[in-house]
Amino acid sequence: MPEASSHSSPFRRDRYAYIDSLAEAQKVLVEQAGGTLVTVAKDVKLQVEFNPRAVGAYRLIGYEKRILEAQDFNNDKKDAGELGAGHSVTALYELIPAGQPIEGVSIDPLKYQTTQIATAAPHGEAMTVKIRYKAPDGDVSTLMTTVVADRTQSTPELGFAAAVLEFGMLLRDSEFKGASSFSDALALAQRFKGDDPHGHRAEFIRLIGGPKVSAACRRRRAGSRDVPRQRVLPRRHVDAGVSKLGVGEHAIQRSGRAKLQV
Repeated sequence: MPEASSHSSPFRRDRYAYIDSLAEAQKVLVEQAGGTLVTVAKDVKLQVEFNPRAVGAYRLIGYEKRILEAQDFNNDKKDAGELGAGHSVTALYELIPAGQPIEGVSIDPLKYQTTQIATAAPHGEAMTVKIRYKAPDGDVSTLMTTVVADRTQSTPELGFAAAVLEFGMLLRDSEFKGASSFSDALALAQRFKGDDPHGHRAEFIRLIGGPKVSAACRRRRAGSRDVPRQRVLPRRHVDAGVSKLGVGEHAIQRSGRAKLQV
């Protein structure tokens, strides 16, 4: 392994996979080979700016170790991640729509200044997503910008990603899991299974519905009958681009900018 690492491409980080079955070998060595072997962009960074007319507060779920400082987004000397051919990335946020109360957050009003919404924040826009990247052999980054409409319609990709996220938060016993349950995650995954040519989503559904998860679900229900269910924050899952789905948590933040590296 050290010898292989010393001869790896200078344009990408080494990648490793744990292969424990023929199905996993098929996924890693055949289906995902292009994204692993062919780099199409390096130092990829994402910046999301929410429209305060649509979003009152947000929480980025996952990516705890990939958060960028505000000044690093435009800094071409700041290292970031790579994207391979056919590779996509998903970032999920928990959003509180503008005008709704933000539980657990108390901030005194400012004394010497006020916050005004810019005229460039029109209705109908939820956010602006900026992507900065370099060519595999380049040193100067290129900026791409796109506007995301304010809508709540879910696609099979986002719906299924939300099911994986809910399952992960339950496994970690997240303080932000609200009224989530294994049965809800299973129902969501089944509802948004969508096109599944390689059977990966079906495998995940079998995992949630397996006997070990069912037993854990029964134990959790038995231990929490007297515990009141937490209120679930209003959620609109927003696609920022699926690689690895993070299931960590950050505190709710007032509407503004979120920056992360791929």
